[in-house]
Amino acid sequence: MPQGFEVNVAIKSVLNKASLCFSYADEQICFERLPRSGNASKVLIKVLPDCRVQISAPETASDEEVIAAAKQRARWIYQQLREFGSRLEHVRPRQYISGESHYYLGKQYVLKVIENPDVKPSVKLLRGKIEVTVREKSAEKISALLADWYKVRAKEVFARRLDAMLEQALWVGEKPPLRILTMQTQWGSCSPAGRLTLNPHLVKATRDCIDYVILHELCHLAEHNHSERFYRLMGQVMPQWEKVKRRLDGMANILLS
Repeated sequence: MPQGFEVNVAIKSVLNKASLCFSYADEQICFERLPRSGNASKVLIKVLPDCRVQISAPETASDEEVIAAAKQRARWIYQQLREFGSRLEHVRPRQYISGESHYYLGKQYVLKVIENPDVKPSVKLLRGKIEVTVREKSAEKISALLADWYKVRAKEVFARRLDAMLEQALWVGEKPPLRILTMQTQWGSCSPAGRLTLNPHLVKATRDCIDYVILHELCHLAEHNHSERFYRLMGQVMPQWEKVKRRLDGMANILLS
C-alpha cells in the first residue's frame, strides 16, 4: 500500500445515498454507500463495469468504518477501475448498420440491415447473420427491433435453462416465477417473495454464463445475503463459478452496449 494514503471524505445526501471519497495512488476514488438489508454485518464492495463503485454496509456502521473497509480493499478497487476503464475506451457506440457484430449465446453474428418498404419489419437469425428488415433505415428502429428480438429469445432460453438448473437446485421446492427486465448494472436479481428477474442482455452470453446467473439467484432462495453459506452453496452446484463470473464481467461492457 503506498505511503501518504489519506482519506478525504466528501459526504452528500442524494436520495438517502451517501457519496464518500478517498485517495489512493494519487487518485481520488469515490463510491456510493448503500444500506445492506436484513441482519448482514459485513461490508459488500462492488466495482461495476461502467466504473461506478458501490459499497453496501449496515446502517449501524459509521462512515469512518465503511471507509476503513474500502481502504482494506483499495488496491483491488483501483485495479478493477483501471481494468474496466481500459475496456470502456475500446467500446464503440452502436450505429446499427450492416457489418456490425452483435452477440447471441456467446457467438458473434454480423448484422445485415435490409430496407424494404413493402414488408413487415422483422429480425431473423440466418446463416451466421442477424438479419433485420425495416421499411426505412433508422438506427432507432433497428435498435428497438433488436431489443424486442433479444427479449423474446431471452424468455425462451432462460425458461429452458431455469428448468435445467432446477435439477441441481434441490433446495427449491417449486419453480419460481421468472421475469425479463432490462437492467443497466445487474444480470439478475431475486425478490424476497422468490421471483427471479433476469436481464435480456444476458442471452448474448454463453450458456454457462447464463447458468451461473440463474444458479446465483436460485442460491438466494436459500440464502438472501452473500454469506459464507451462500458461497458454499454456489461452490457445490457450480465449482467453477468464479471463473465463469470473471469471464461474464469481462464481457459486460460489450454485451450491455
